[in-house]
Amino acid sequence: MNADKKIIIFLSFCLAFELALGWNFFAESKTIVLGGKTGWPELSCKDGVTFGTGRFGYEAVVLSTNARSVTDGTDLLLDFEGKNGQGFSDLAGKYFVQDNSLLSSPNSVMGKSSALSRGNGKGLVLRGNSDSIFGRQGGTGSWTIEFWLCPSIAENGERVFEWHSSRIVNGYVLFQMIEASFFNNRMQWNFTNIFDGMTDNNGEVTLLSYSALIPDKWSHHEISYDEETGLLECKIDSRVEAIKYITEGGREGKTIFQPVLGEVASISIAPAYTGCIDDFRILSQVTDSSQPKNLNYDKYKIDGGRFESLPIMVTPGSVLENLQIIDNTPPQTEIRYYVRAGDNFYNWSDTNPAWIQVKNGEKIDGVKGRYFQVAADLFPDGAGRSAPSVTEVKINYTQVAPPTAPFKVKATPGDGFVDLSWSYSVDENAGGYYIFYGNRPGEYLGTDANEGPSPIKVDNITSFRLTGLKNGAIYYFALSTYSKEEAQISGNLSKEADARPGRR
Repeated sequence: MNADKKIIIFLSFCLAFELALGWNFFAESKTIVLGGKTGWPELSCKDGVTFGTGRFGYEAVVLSTNARSVTDGTDLLLDFEGKNGQGFSDLAGKYFVQDNSLLSSPNSVMGKSSALSRGNGKGLVLRGNSDSIFGRQGGTGSWTIEFWLCPSIAENGERVFEWHSSRIVNGYVLFQMIEASFFNNRMQWNFTNIFDGMTDNNGEVTLLSYSALIPDKWSHHEISYDEETGLLECKIDSRVEAIKYITEGGREGKTIFQPVLGEVASISIAPAYTGCIDDFRILSQVTDSSQPKNLNYDKYKIDGGRFESLPIMVTPGSVLENLQIIDNTPPQTEIRYYVRAGDNFYNWSDTNPAWIQVKNGEKIDGVKGRYFQVAADLFPDGAGRSAPSVTEVKINYTQVAPPTAPFKVKATPGDGFVDLSWSYSVDENAGGYYIFYGNRPGEYLGTDANEGPSPIKVDNITSFRLTGLKNGAIYYFALSTYSKEEAQISGNLSKEADARPGRR
């Protein structure tokens, strides 16, 4: 047996072996990367997620913090997202800034920044309009004041909030004050002559927390008053720290002393405080009815967030093999990944095509099409304090390899025409050919042929005549082979041929 026959037999054996294993002889492995070194592209859906820092310092998809938003009961909302304090404004639009010595800090618990107070200024001074609680005289009704704190030292006398004014009662001027300050490393709320008709302890009410404030650690603080029960309640991190009924005898069910404010005066946030403060909010109600009560103090929403990539166009018939993911899942957190595919994403809905849940690195079966889409659900831990992140998603898939071009092309000129002939493509996936032509080498922008502008699509044939060409002009030709799977899958160009039509 000669050497050529041995080679043919060997190649035939290899092909038969690959087909027996179910391999696609014409498949090419491809990878698309979302995130990582190149960063994340635009997403079609970002529900409860944002971009932050992930593994290796790369940009990652992370859960958005449970930052407050303006609701019907919002009297004041400061999220401190403005750069260098320039954007520290009331999102509810009821208070305007009179003075500010606070700075922006990346040490945040909600959003991307908080406010930093160095204890050497007036803090943030705000004046309310007539629609705000502190911008008018008279009864306040129910209210809540809440904020996040990260003190640097928590020294005695540091003040986080204050309002000073006066009220005339029976011809006498009564000094009024609401103040939140530190006392023995604890949060203390003082109310002076705020509650109408209350004379016990000279009209002063004090609530002192039993939990100590820890420097450089974030904690959530809330003080609320319920006009229906007279309950004044202080909480830290959702735990009740101190309560007092502002009633006759200080007991529930007795005559209630309602809060009444006198002359309109400004409020000051962090007027004598060193540390960070975030998401300062005043509500004209006891709780925020727009959120479940158990979510009030969570850094992350318990129901998590979701992102979806834009539909990613690949070659028709491509098969999704697996996802290789770099993520971070702290204890009790979770990420669930999903994929789907189809040939036309314009008619896609939230549920069609159906999402298929997949796992990192595991083989995916039965997902193929011209468009791929990836999604993920991110869940925090049960306490809403830790959250996962997704740094990179590699989409590994196989596509039908473009067929090879004809090996040889011949151009024969005639009177106003050129006859092209070529050998069949050796690729079994060939479905036909595109004929490219033009008047300059390598530039196939021709429009003269009666059969149409370049390129001209023809069937799986080996010759074709182009008519209507100009005699005396030179034309350059090249062919590519398109796939029988999809005509839009076209391979490289053949070697170039040229011809100059003319009368013989």
